[in-house]
Amino acid sequence: MTGYTYVRTPLVEPDWRRLPGYRSVTAAEWRSAGWQRAHCVKTPAQLRAVLGDRVGDDFYDDLAADRARFATMAMLLPPQMLNTMVPGAEPDAEALRADPVRRYMLPLASDRHPVWPSHPRAERDSLHEAEMWAVEGLTHRYPTKVLAELVTTCPQYCGHCTRMDLVGTSTPQVTKNRLTLKPAHRRELMLDYLKRTPTVRDVVVSGGDVANVPWHQLEGFLRQLLDLDSIRDIRLATKALVGLPQHWLQPAVVDGVARIAAVARERGVNLAVHTHANHVASLTPLVAEAARALLGAGVRDVRNQGVLLAGVNDSVGALLDLCYGLQDEAGILPYYFYLCDMIPGAEHWRIPLSAAIALQDGLMGWLPGYATPRLVCDVPYAGKRWVHQAVSYDRERGVSEWSGASRYYDPIHTLPEAGRRWWSAQ
Repeated sequence: MTGYTYVRTPLVEPDWRRLPGYRSVTAAEWRSAGWQRAHCVKTPAQLRAVLGDRVGDDFYDDLAADRARFATMAMLLPPQMLNTMVPGAEPDAEALRADPVRRYMLPLASDRHPVWPSHPRAERDSLHEAEMWAVEGLTHRYPTKVLAELVTTCPQYCGHCTRMDLVGTSTPQVTKNRLTLKPAHRRELMLDYLKRTPTVRDVVVSGGDVANVPWHQLEGFLRQLLDLDSIRDIRLATKALVGLPQHWLQPAVVDGVARIAAVARERGVNLAVHTHANHVASLTPLVAEAARALLGAGVRDVRNQGVLLAGVNDSVGALLDLCYGLQDEAGILPYYFYLCDMIPGAEHWRIPLSAAIALQDGLMGWLPGYATPRLVCDVPYAGKRWVHQAVSYDRERGVSEWSGASRYYDPIHTLPEAGRRWWSAQ
């Protein structure tokens, strides 16, 4: 790629005291997971209390309008994540509007596409995971792999969440579905299914976010998974490694991970942690410290699964900056970048398949092969497919066909005029 030059850039923890609401916060408080959770921003008024009046009313009104008209996810933003927005200065409205982390963590009504805020084929459960539940919360989508959703909450909520149908509290637009079983009973049924289904060798333990599962419950579930000879891979999914690294730095949690990792190592099971960073600004020394603490506790790998988002990371340069930050500075392996799923209200984030193919081409040759991320489309029913694997691709109408007669659709506003007219006529 022309125009990109690699320069090693060490991570920097932005000074939280530049924000009016955090000026008296001590370093000990900042490192406290409890303090971070207790001071999460949940409303525009709380955000104003942190950012102050340098960010004008128009911004807060824009944010409130998005909550009222478009948002599929509730607002929940730990101070750690908020602090990575406009990291070099006290934010004003203009800088905050342009900030890439803000763009997906604090969506505004003015961000949404004015004509096509949602694609006509958008669905709440866009991957139809609930249809594939073997028992409540256990998605058996692939021949040898299952997804175990232990909890429906996270320490932070991303605006583009693929599980917006189930995760988080309801918004004016979306009344969330709910798991009905008690957590202990749900875990019991999941384990019973896995005992009866020895063809499953790989369990992704997720939610929500496993950082919101009380550690003793999570450790107990993992120990029972490790008792099953058929299980050879266990992956813990947690955006909190990026949004709330303080959780994974708690001595009790690090010690618990070490206990589980020791059992996994003894039994020859691959134990990994998967996290979710979309922009290099969200990587800080605390994130790197938490990742290395997990690796030091015996986790085999810490890997990143990001999402391709317009205005955030939809250039080769932005992706390379993120990948080098992950690989070189944080000890996190760049693994996947997904096309944003076709959920309601996501059109301003989504990019066309053709752009993803160009991004994959542009990444080749820059990173070590094992650290070159795969760009994938998570196709309904078909599953993850590399972006170049479409069986056919109508670029005018933005319709790609994949194995199993599954389809994915480009955002309409990115189509040529003939394609936009065709969709309008539908």
